[in-house]
Amino acid sequence: MQTNLRGRDLITLQEWTKDEIGTLLDVAFTLKRDRALGQPHPYLRDRVLAMLFFFASTRTRASFEAGMAQLGGHAQFIESRSTQIAHGDTAKEIGEILGRYNDGIAIRHCDWGVGNTYLREVAQASRVPVLNMQCDVYHPHQALADLMTMIERFGDVRGRTATVSWACAASYQKPISVPQSLVLLLPRFGMNVRLVHPPEFALMPDIIEQAQHNAREAHAGFEIMHDFADGIRGTDVVYAKSWGAMQTTTDEAEGARLSAKYASWLTDDRHLALAGEDAVFMHPLPADRGVEVADSVLDGPRSAVYDQAENRLHGQKAVLALTMS
Repeated sequence: MQTNLRGRDLITLQEWTKDEIGTLLDVAFTLKRDRALGQPHPYLRDRVLAMLFFFASTRTRASFEAGMAQLGGHAQFIESRSTQIAHGDTAKEIGEILGRYNDGIAIRHCDWGVGNTYLREVAQASRVPVLNMQCDVYHPHQALADLMTMIERFGDVRGRTATVSWACAASYQKPISVPQSLVLLLPRFGMNVRLVHPPEFALMPDIIEQAQHNAREAHAGFEIMHDFADGIRGTDVVYAKSWGAMQTTTDEAEGARLSAKYASWLTDDRHLALAGEDAVFMHPLPADRGVEVADSVLDGPRSAVYDQAENRLHGQKAVLALTMS
């Protein structure tokens, strides 16, 4: 267990060692047990987390606010459009000022080509940890919760296969940060990863290179596939969600047209039956029901989506407690 995480930024888990991530997992499971037993754990009494949102959220806001309260602290909600951030506050000013008012800064900024850069500029100016609540490139807290969920379902995940698949969507071009964080993290813990998507929906090339390197280092498998059914066949985890064709086009209308070409990429009972006998279905929510995934799968006995949502709370509490205490 690593004990030197106080003050650390978490913008991507790729910048944390496997031992450090193991510490996050250990503390997350401990805090989850404490919560189940009704044991108070006010490790952040009198600490304040600034939560800056450029992009709306349900689970992220609720879980960070609840987590800070359960740790004895306070979460300060700041919405970019209703503050002076919309009228001139720079990233440097936000880092300097919120870093002096608060004990941590969490930011959700998913605008393509902007979000990650903004987080890093704030972090450079801040004297307190900066935590990524999702940007255009990474979603580390979701990936941490997902890994927790897989460990709970399977125990030792080494040698298990996770299919991270694109799915059709009826809504906007969703960020690519969830699949990118997953393909980076899971191989480090010995999981074989299948990244499955239509050709137009590729991830960032440098992310793929890093994921392949992580897999080689851990002696795990990593393959890219373009057939939905083949990607699911025999897998242990079906993680199927939509993301935008950001490497092909940033135009919303063109992205919607490309997505409509692959309307058959929907996880229904027929597709899930191709997976392994004890396979689970995962999705970070919200899902486009009947488009990304059938109700019978999302609400079925093999779905882990609500466990994932709960583990957002416990994983984030571990990050908060270790970096802000």
